[in-house]
Amino acid sequence: MTDYRITRRSALLGVAATLATPAVLRAQSTDAFPQAERPISEQIPTRRNISSFSQQHWQDHFDELGKGCLLADITSRAVHYWGPDGETYRLYPSSVPLSEELTKRGYTKVVRKAKNPGWTPTPSMRERDPSLPDHMEGGPGNPLGTRAMYLDWPAYLVHGTHDTRKIGRQSSSGCIGLYNQHVEELYPLVQIGTQVRLL
Repeated sequence: MTDYRITRRSALLGVAATLATPAVLRAQSTDAFPQAERPISEQIPTRRNISSFSQQHWQDHFDELGKGCLLADITSRAVHYWGPDGETYRLYPSSVPLSEELTKRGYTKVVRKAKNPGWTPTPSMRERDPSLPDHMEGGPGNPLGTRAMYLDWPAYLVHGTHDTRKIGRQSSSGCIGLYNQHVEELYPLVQIGTQVRLL
């Protein structure tokens, strides 16, 4: 008869082995590696959003700071703001237009600002979705969120959103969207006349 003693070490090793067994079995299963999937070399590469949180420099986009500069980088889905003092810099994740047809790129400026803005869908929005209202006052269901900064291009804005799922995605009809807390932080910094570039 053997003398078998359970030591603390052997008990812990036994428990660890028991817990690891299902994971090892799952890793060996062929279901973890789909056989019908196309080779990676034939798949469209996934674009990573790493560059969106890389600091940029205003000099790469604007000739002078003036009243401040706002860059909406549509590719990386980020908004950069530089204040007129040369010290203030902010970087926020954003939503971008649904498609290239809805996207406008180039230089513009902020011409108006509004707290709790009302929303009037454009004729093209109503054509795509006839159920949209003629107008919606500011409030929780309003797609413009709690703050809006209007550009000198008609119907293009930088605004907040109550639907946080939209941030970081192609989800707008042309505007640049921010989380409400971010647009509320940015709103007092941005002056009328702030330069804007949609890139």
